[in-house]
Amino acid sequence: MQNNIKINDIPKNERPMERLLKYGADDLTNAELLAVLLRSGTRGENIISLSTRLLSDVGGLDGLLHINLEEIKKLKGIKDVKACQIVAMMELFKRFRTLRSQSNDFKVSCPKDVSELLINEMNNLNQEVLKLILLNTKNTVIGVKDIFKGSLNTSIVHPREIFREAVQRGSANIIICHNHPSGDSTPSKEDINITLRIKQCGDLMGIKLLDHIIIGNNNYISLKEKGII
Repeated sequence: MQNNIKINDIPKNERPMERLLKYGADDLTNAELLAVLLRSGTRGENIISLSTRLLSDVGGLDGLLHINLEEIKKLKGIKDVKACQIVAMMELFKRFRTLRSQSNDFKVSCPKDVSELLINEMNNLNQEVLKLILLNTKNTVIGVKDIFKGSLNTSIVHPREIFREAVQRGSANIIICHNHPSGDSTPSKEDINITLRIKQCGDLMGIKLLDHIIIGNNNYISLKEKGII
């Protein structure tokens, strides 16, 4: 298909929107689905060609997950509006079935509850992120906050950042969660040391650390279930 062919010059039954309506979304390619969302191409390049090239330039859908707004805007044919559409789309994807997508009445009853809601988001991170999950007395989630990004160690991750947030939000219990970009969720010695340090501080302050969950590649380890906490 020539890049300069306008979308209106393509037979109607071959256009992405019409194909979706007729056959369903699962019949469309990644480029066609992206074309439906972006809606229009640029001068000299129709939307199907633009979407195909965009995915090729960034390395497919996985590449879109790791590209930021400024990097997207540097791509040929992508201005502010389309860049914002792409970033918003990928952020929604990351939040799908995560704690941030849930209503305020989500209750944590076991480590699997937390892992299932964070694994989609944290699987795609290329650096370690420590999240703090704030709970009330009934273990209902009242907030989720990123506390730290980078390699975790006891000299950098200080309990004061965690408990300052917990006190401000009136949290009765907390859970911490971080990812291992390597995909191996096995806790390191540093992970265990951090956990024990935070637990001790929590015991003194009356804010209980219920668990520390480590996310790997579609797997998780609960330090509570391992008997470390």
